[in-house]
Amino acid sequence: MGDCALITLNRPEKLNALSFAILAELDAALTEVDKRPVRALVITGAGEKAFCAGADIDELRGRTLVEQKSSAEFGQAVFERLSNLRIVSIACINGYAFGGGLELALACTFRIATAHARMALPEIKLGLIPGYGGTQRLPRLIGEGRATELILTGRTIGVQEAERIGLVNRIVDGDAVEAAIAFAGEFTAHSLVALQLARSAVARALDLPVNQGLKVEADLSTLAYQTRDAEEGMAAFLEKRKPEFRDE
Repeated sequence: MGDCALITLNRPEKLNALSFAILAELDAALTEVDKRPVRALVITGAGEKAFCAGADIDELRGRTLVEQKSSAEFGQAVFERLSNLRIVSIACINGYAFGGGLELALACTFRIATAHARMALPEIKLGLIPGYGGTQRLPRLIGEGRATELILTGRTIGVQEAERIGLVNRIVDGDAVEAAIAFAGEFTAHSLVALQLARSAVARALDLPVNQGLKVEADLSTLAYQTRDAEEGMAAFLEKRKPEFRDE
């Protein structure tokens, strides 16, 4: 797939539900992706009904307090690893994205969705709350008020509302994976070093006051100027040609 790696949750008979085995496989797949010379990652679900319908409820019952906490921490660690990948990740939401499935999408850099996609954090309806990062990532993405409403009601939203509130970046037609790869192509030609620095600066904006964030931006911007890619990019601009970045 050229510059893109593809991970497919392949459990369509269970709407690609996140069993503990699937989480472990996802963790292993991320290890492999990190070794490959790719510039973006696309994650999708097998079949036409679901991206990922959430946790496998059958596995969650009858577990001890220690087991429940351990599994929550493992799921959080896998999704945090996805969030911190050196490359950009895109969740290709091709159907239901509920509970842990939506939390998986939230851990990606971007989210695109098909017209029939549906999203929710419905844990509250089971007497539970999101445990794989939903209470932390959703407010940062769409704001505290909207996130609290979705978490406390557990209601399902369609793609039009999801796009309006900033939960998804784009609604796509046709082959969703092809659309995700095309979307990735809008930034994979850029310097991977610059992409990483920009993502880091934006992430820090969520944790720091503006005056401190500006200092971080100045530091990272200065660092970007020292790279070979920056020199190549500026030279290419002046010479009116396409830059040839080497991620250095």
